[in-house]
Amino acid sequence: MNQTQRAYLQLHIAVLFFGLTAILGNDQMISLPAISMVWWRVLFTAISLFFLIRFGKSLKDIPQKYIWQYMTIGVIVALHWICFFGSVKLAGSSSVTLVCMATVAFFTSFIEPLVLKTKFQKKDLILGILVIPGMALVVGNVSSDMWLGIVVGLLSALLAAVFSVWNKMIIDKADPKDITFLEMSSGWLFISLILPFVIQFDENVAFMPVGKDWFYLLVLALVCTTLAYVLSLRALKHLSAFTSMLTYNLEPVYGILLAYFYLGEKLSPGFYLGVVIILGAVFLNPILNRKAEEKSKLT
Repeated sequence: MNQTQRAYLQLHIAVLFFGLTAILGNDQMISLPAISMVWWRVLFTAISLFFLIRFGKSLKDIPQKYIWQYMTIGVIVALHWICFFGSVKLAGSSSVTLVCMATVAFFTSFIEPLVLKTKFQKKDLILGILVIPGMALVVGNVSSDMWLGIVVGLLSALLAAVFSVWNKMIIDKADPKDITFLEMSSGWLFISLILPFVIQFDENVAFMPVGKDWFYLLVLALVCTTLAYVLSLRALKHLSAFTSMLTYNLEPVYGILLAYFYLGEKLSPGFYLGVVIILGAVFLNPILNRKAEEKSKLT
């Protein structure tokens, strides 16, 4: 196996682990509410990364203005994960949440030109329009008690698009491991500040893991976050942006397959038709981008 093949395998394993995240958020796996689950996830992840960044020694090289930006992004990441797992809990289905997350590329195509002040691409509008009938099929083929989960899932996707664009702007200002540590740590601090108010508002909100929760939380933090991140980081050094984007788009595919076979989530044919339409638009996006880049090089 050559270096490129190894990198491709590493990236697929990482994306598979990312897809597993929604499965672990299901009540069958971790019984904690979304906010408590995210608190433990970012805590364990931050602790594991603390060792990877040489106990914080490299943080002193990062300009303070970027440290504050990374920490703000960390708050957005925390809110994204709360909405993500909240969607799984509210919808009662990992598949529904994963379909919502497939719209991240759609939201990004609108947010990126506004933030980076670049020209809006007509193809992005066309692909965005293609997503609409797919979401209509998804919503129309699930019970109405799942609709709130879909709304929260779409909010999660919107937040993911926001922090992805922001991260892209300043990703080269520090080592990715340092960036992730700062974002996880600030996310943990943010949740630590709001969690007491949430518990006071609703005394039934569970905080301490029980039984198998401990094991799955460790899998969520160490395997689906830290290990997946390290694998993807290594792989991206040897793969093109096009290959990477196509592979990352497989996350909802892997996740929905895991939900189907492992959790027994079997939804209507119309739902899966909607999934195919949405994923078709998602996969078409990097292909059209690549063709546009090739065309601009020729001219």
